[in-house]
Amino acid sequence: MKRLSLIVVSLLVVMFTGFGCTGQTYTQEGWITLIDSASGLGNWDQYGDVIWRAEDGAIVADKKTGKANGFLMTKKSYSNFQLRTEFWVSHDANSGIYMRCSDLKNIIDKTCYEANIFDERKDPTYGTGAIVHISPISPMPKAGGKWNVYEITVKGDRMIVVLNGMTTADARDSKFTSGPIGLQYAAGVVKFRKFQIKPL
Repeated sequence: MKRLSLIVVSLLVVMFTGFGCTGQTYTQEGWITLIDSASGLGNWDQYGDVIWRAEDGAIVADKKTGKANGFLMTKKSYSNFQLRTEFWVSHDANSGIYMRCSDLKNIIDKTCYEANIFDERKDPTYGTGAIVHISPISPMPKAGGKWNVYEITVKGDRMIVVLNGMTTADARDSKFTSGPIGLQYAAGVVKFRKFQIKPL
């Protein structure tokens, strides 16, 4: 009987650890999964003139319905965190991961920190792998046409961006201290999957 009770308690712990009431998945290491094959768009709020859709375990955008760029924004604000995600973009895509966004009525790279995904940016100084306006990159890596991995750590005034295992930005800035995280769509085909975040 004691053994059966122990098994039941263990199963309950696993269930409550694995699933949050908002559809978020919590892992033992403290990572929160916001995009997977089951969650769809449920963990995000949509802004702008883009219709995002869930497809094959990823969230996808490939066109605008108007002039404004599109964003998926986390429902919660984050200050210090690690995040990791896989993304696929076409060669002509313009996207990025926005962090500590301070104004949801004006989501741009001057009201948030942006880890850029933009292989064909006219000025490649702040193209793919850079933190726009904060940390330039040279030479700029290319992300188009393949699955890539972004790993980003933001703690205090320090931001570290790792693209496919290579550190592409390591900078300090204290302009923004907290805010939602956003996934941008501006052009091309953009896909994000396996998005996880770990508050620090």
